[in-house]
Amino acid sequence: MIRVRDLMSKKVFTLFETDDLGSARSLMSLQRIRHIPIISEDNHFTGLLTHRDILSATISRLAEVDAETQEEIDAGIPIREIMRQNVSTIGPDVDIKDAAGILLTNKYGCLPVIEDGLLVGIITEADFLKLAISLMNALEEQQ
Repeated sequence: MIRVRDLMSKKVFTLFETDDLGSARSLMSLQRIRHIPIISEDNHFTGLLTHRDILSATISRLAEVDAETQEEIDAGIPIREIMRQNVSTIGPDVDIKDAAGILLTNKYGCLPVIEDGLLVGIITEADFLKLAISLMNALEEQQ
C-alpha cells in the first residue's frame, strides 16, 4: 500500500504569518507553485495561502494601478490577514487512495501533511498526476 509519505513533496516552500503579500507573490512566481503552507517559527502549521487567495487580495488591473503601487500595497498586507486558517490536513501514514478521495470530493488543490503538529510535507494534484503518468508508463511497458 502506498502512503502519503511516499508521494508527498518533502521540500516545501513556506512563509510565516508575518511575511507580506509581496513575498508570497514573488515566491509563487519564482517557484511556479500555487500553494504556500504558513508556519510558525517552530515549524507548526498555522495556515495555507493559495494562488486564489492572492488573486482575491489583488487590486484589479481595471483600476489601472501601476506595478510599483501594487508592490507598495502588497508590502503592507501581512499574510495572516489573507491566509486560510481552517485548512484540512492529512497525516503521512494515510493511504494515498484516501488522500485522493479527499482532494477530489472537496475540490482541494493540496493537503498539507502534518505529523505531531509539524508540517512535514504537502501532497498536491500534481503529485497524483505524476503518479498516474508513472502508472501509465508501467502499463505501456508491459504491453
